Amino acid sequence: MKLNNLTKSLILGSALCSVFSSVHANNIRVAIGTQDTTINCATGGLLIRELNLLPKHLPKTGKYQNAKYDIVWKNFTSGAPLTSEMVAGRLDIGAMADFPAVNNNVAFKKTGKESIFLTVLSGSTTGSGNGIVVPLGSKVSSIQELKGKTISVPFASTAHGLLLRAVAAQGWDPKKDVKIIAQAPEVAGPALKSNKIDAHADFVPFSELFSYQGFARKIYDGAQAKTPTFHGALANKSYAQQYPEIIQAYLRATIEADQLIRKEPEKYSELIAAKTGIPAEVVYLFHGPLGLQTRDLTWKPEYRQATQTAVDTLKYLGRDDVDINVNQFIDDQYIKKAFQSAGLNYAQQLQSYAQSPLSANDALTQKPIQNFERVTQIWVKGETKVRSYATPENAFTDLKNLQKSGKTIRVVYNQDRNLKIKLLANLAWYATDKTGQINAFLLRGDANNWAKANGGKVYDFNNVQKLVK
Repeated sequence: MKLNNLTKSLILGSALCSVFSSVHANNIRVAIGTQDTTINCATGGLLIRELNLLPKHLPKTGKYQNAKYDIVWKNFTSGAPLTSEMVAGRLDIGAMADFPAVNNNVAFKKTGKESIFLTVLSGSTTGSGNGIVVPLGSKVSSIQELKGKTISVPFASTAHGLLLRAVAAQGWDPKKDVKIIAQAPEVAGPALKSNKIDAHADFVPFSELFSYQGFARKIYDGAQAKTPTFHGALANKSYAQQYPEIIQAYLRATIEADQLIRKEPEKYSELIAAKTGIPAEVVYLFHGPLGLQTRDLTWKPEYRQATQTAVDTLKYLGRDDVDINVNQFIDDQYIKKAFQSAGLNYAQQLQSYAQSPLSANDALTQKPIQNFERVTQIWVKGETKVRSYATPENAFTDLKNLQKSGKTIRVVYNQDRNLKIKLLANLAWYATDKTGQINAFLLRGDANNWAKANGGKVYDFNNVQKLVK
């Protein structure tokens, strides 16, 4: 059968349109919003991006056989602007804390769409990570002394939720008994330096960063509130339903990033520091063994409760015009499948509450460290690995030796005997018992109580070192 020129043109045009449509359909965007300076989001953003982990996990078979991926990264300093980009359809996945995540879901619902909470990235079932600091020269040593004071906080952040709960726990009216003002971390830092505010509440890592930088002192840790907190990853629900394999690929990359930093925390703390400007010493405080928070990708009951607490806090603020069902918002099917494809046991990890483990010999005695209540660590400049010690006594003895030999000390860490969190040793308080055993504490009040109960004395960092030979 002979075809006239018109018929040939129509067939050719139809074929070309079909090819163009196929190619167009196979260009798939994967747009991810990160919070680089919120360093406990690193395994869901910065590390995946910098180590180029996502491409190796993206699907390449079946309907994705001819797919061309357009991977887009965009960094934010907080959750609110990230949410705006997600709701506007410019991002598909994002990382943020529990409280901003609930705001994210509210914002989606108001436009007739939905977001889903995919996984936890890092958190604390006891609340550590959020904190309140005061200027270094302030006489305030506890939250009880902040009545009538001006406290700044990034509004709509997880730290905002903590502050409101901490104020309520004192029996105070947040509108009358304290003055709460909105300040982002980059504004709060200079305000603390110039004593323009009495205190500042913030999320990871700013309480520790400001303390490490030497112009603030932490007087309240979220662990005191015993209210779980975490950062996690969300996705546009319709995107996840259209591309479930891509969501699982992202989560596989997250799992790989978690495994890498667990294996070499110093190395990747340095990488995060190079990309964010957050000192590696502060990054290691969170991501190193026995860190302030635990990287945990499973939906523990405490993290589900933290999400519900965030919903309740919104109601407390009078912003309950949208109904949120936490059990529908949290969608764990994707992380469970990612665990399975990575050969990991989700159910087993769900039952584990262990901190990132420390497996080390005491750097002074060379004996294996088996008890972690009084672990002390020293990071020496020029050394790629942090030195660990079973006790402050051993660490302070070696610290003197290191200093005598001309070594420069980057940082010293302790474990808080009560709160079970890692501390910057130079800002900790120390209490002895009647045998002379040294224990570290974040709060001077806790050190005082320990010393009184155990027949000992209280010391600061400089004076406690004089107790060892």
